[in-house]
Amino acid sequence: MSAYYIGEHTVTNFTVFNDYLAKVVPMIERFGGRYLTKPGTHEVLEGDWKPNRVVIIEFPDMASIRAWYSAPEYQPLIAMRQGAATDVMIILDGL
Repeated sequence: MSAYYIGEHTVTNFTVFNDYLAKVVPMIERFGGRYLTKPGTHEVLEGDWKPNRVVIIEFPDMASIRAWYSAPEYQPLIAMRQGAATDVMIILDGL
């Protein structure tokens, strides 16, 4: 069953965040992830929500998301991302 990662990022340092993306996108793909949305195209219809970037990534299953997130090679990238953005990230099962 597919599973989904939803990331909300309020980017404070685009140079570092773009470096993070260059490194993380191929890693996400190696774990079976694929972007379903185009970053930066969200529109808030109601409420006071102001992230720079929102993404939805589909993975084959929850185990794949967890394997990517806990992979040793991803751990230094977490610190890089956290130094360049404030994030909210969730994962959920598909139907």
